[in-house]
Amino acid sequence: MRILLAGATGTLGSFLHKALSARGHDVLAVTRNGGDLRYDITDPAQVTALYRAAGRLDAVVGAAGHVPFKPVTEMASEDYLAAFHGKVLSQIELVRQGLAHVAERGSFTLITGILAREPIPTGTAASMANAAVEAFVRAAAIEIAPQRINAVSPNVFTESLPGYGSLFPGMGSVDLADVAQAYIRSVEGAQTGQVYTL
Repeated sequence: MRILLAGATGTLGSFLHKALSARGHDVLAVTRNGGDLRYDITDPAQVTALYRAAGRLDAVVGAAGHVPFKPVTEMASEDYLAAFHGKVLSQIELVRQGLAHVAERGSFTLITGILAREPIPTGTAASMANAAVEAFVRAAAIEIAPQRINAVSPNVFTESLPGYGSLFPGMGSVDLADVAQAYIRSVEGAQTGQVYTL
């Protein structure tokens, strides 16, 4: 398959690039500052240019999304807007604009996270963004068939515990290898409208 991977140089994206390539897929890496295609997916105009440059695709995989972490009493409306643009609207644009560029039975796989269902202090923006993406996936699935759409909603990565573990006390973690399997299930499988929680 020819797969567009957004966020290809982050912790998850780098791992997914290797995992999908190892399965014989042709992976086009998209980031702001590197990869095969350099575009900012938070800018709808750049998403348009990205799809023009990418050509025909079998799947689109999202592994990018920035949200601010602050106590709710310190959050400003701009912080919530930043979370919406950074994780929600950017991925919605990948789907909305990608429908015309992905094969008839192709797929979209978006990234959410545990905070949609297990909130933590300072995580209101992330909880909001993750839940919004999951709701979009379920709603879009009933309209875009036979194209498919799913989301992967992981816990904090085991590999990221040294930097982020203190924010997730007692919540465990998930290995990147297990997260990659969920993406593979979405890309190569037949399900749609699913949120794969890990």
